[in-house]
Amino acid sequence: MNESFKNMALAGWGRYKPVPCHVYRPERRDALLALLDGGAPDSVLARGLGRSYGDAAVNRDGSVVDMTRLNRMRSFDPETGELECEPGVSLSEIISVFLPRGWFPGVVPGTRFVTLGGAIAHDVHGKNHHRDGSFSSFVDSIDLWTPALGVVTCSPTENADIFWATVGGAGLTGVMLSVRLRLRRVESAYVTADYQRCANIDAALEAFDATDEDYAYSVAWVDCLATAESLGRSVLMRGNPVAPGRLPRGPAQKPLHTPNRFNATVPFDFPGFVLNPLSIRAFNETFYAMNRPVKDKFVDYDKYFFPLDRILHWNRMYGKRGFVQYQATFPPEGRAGLRAMLERCSVARRASFLAVLKKFGDGGKGMLSHPMRGYTLTLDLADSPGLTAFLGELDRILLDHGGRLYLAKDAVASPETIAAMYPRLEEFRGVLRRVDPDGRIGSDLARRTGIAPAAGETHHG
Repeated sequence: MNESFKNMALAGWGRYKPVPCHVYRPERRDALLALLDGGAPDSVLARGLGRSYGDAAVNRDGSVVDMTRLNRMRSFDPETGELECEPGVSLSEIISVFLPRGWFPGVVPGTRFVTLGGAIAHDVHGKNHHRDGSFSSFVDSIDLWTPALGVVTCSPTENADIFWATVGGAGLTGVMLSVRLRLRRVESAYVTADYQRCANIDAALEAFDATDEDYAYSVAWVDCLATAESLGRSVLMRGNPVAPGRLPRGPAQKPLHTPNRFNATVPFDFPGFVLNPLSIRAFNETFYAMNRPVKDKFVDYDKYFFPLDRILHWNRMYGKRGFVQYQATFPPEGRAGLRAMLERCSVARRASFLAVLKKFGDGGKGMLSHPMRGYTLTLDLADSPGLTAFLGELDRILLDHGGRLYLAKDAVASPETIAAMYPRLEEFRGVLRRVDPDGRIGSDLARRTGIAPAAGETHHG
């Protein structure tokens, strides 16, 4: 590689166990291609805004290409909503430009600070998965640099195997150069939300199942410290898009604009004792008490889809050691596993400041895409003594009930665990043998889990 780099310690958003990397930051496509074609002496990995949680976007002692300067929007078709842009464009930038014009991404995760490349690499999902699937449902094609084949265009109909390996493939098939995706037309920047308290996890799941057809968006906050008959008590927040004619007087005057509001910030790392079972229990009690049942509450997109984005650097609340975000998905018949996981968290007093429950629809076609039909629980767990062993216990519960971990958030799972959860792993490896036979693309996630070999090891044989 002939462009200068900086030696930096990188981690995911959880700031869990940073590792040294050689970071390059090209500004234009020709510079990126020169960088890639120059032949790296070590493995290389593309990285966006660093919002994955584990080690998916780090490459210890290897090269990391920061893609955030490759963020140009190249064309937009106002008839179809198709946008062509570079992979470093963030969802936040797309929303800022196109929401005032009546367009919005078809799927958004819990933060708008994600690049398109990252959204595709992990086939992100949102509160509408039960209806619309994951991010790849709205991606038309990708221009991808690969070590063996050069630049290829892939889509559901052209080089389809490369496309479905790239979608959810954790950035291991190559480096994206350009993306074409379809935005969705919207009439306002608001949803009308219904808030419902559920006494326990069974009541929450029954409420999800009973109202699938009634709501475009659904999510639940879960009290992971509740026990006994209150195990998994929840607040469901389900919503639908709002037509301008239904908006209150103020928002109706500018239906495609969200309110300006002050962003709080966490200016320093919290001491380790601040987030503990007692403080989180107090937060849970307050949250449950404040969110009383209500129907047809008008909520703007920012507040409904991205509540934590209003707290800058919120990951500092977990202190210098950081945290792991653990996302477990159980099939419909795996409800007992979901209860067992909540019970284990409660007994272990490993409190999650923010535990979230969603319902998934059918899984997509991505070979390593995470979503599958069922229920998905997300936990934030502070790094503290015994965390790795505890996560291993959760993994066993998940395996025993036919579940699956999300690679974008995993930090410690073994190769055997991941292989058991992803039945198309060998198909994915087969694509890697074509596009990267010498293992030039690498990441800590790939090496730790064995989904791809380390740089210098052959894919052949």
